[in-house]
Amino acid sequence: MKIKKFLSSTGIEIWVGQDDYSNDELSIKIAHPNDIWFHVSGAPGSHVLLRCGETGMEADRESVREAAALAAWYSKQRNGGNVAVHHCLAKYVKKPRGAKPGTVTISKEKKVKVRPALRDEIN
Repeated sequence: MKIKKFLSSTGIEIWVGQDDYSNDELSIKIAHPNDIWFHVSGAPGSHVLLRCGETGMEADRESVREAAALAAWYSKQRNGGNVAVHHCLAKYVKKPRGAKPGTVTISKEKKVKVRPALRDEIN
């Protein structure tokens, strides 16, 4: 499984899938229902989790923007200036029966516009 891990400026882990199978694993099996899930709007890209669900940490605005910026960075829109990124609670991410790896549907999503940005990776 190929997942990169980062830390937001307020100490919340951000996990980024690196291929279709890792995206599936991250979004469907690993995600806590109250983690926040991110994906760039309208283009291929990584599934990203802000891992605040299990700890009960409040997802602050800055951490949400940082996770969205990583979703934009790990997408085909990396060089796109301001990029729209959808996010929702992981419990609203579903995999349609028979869908190919990396394919999900979401509901109750919000959108944030961010500049793609990379953070330092953690182990």
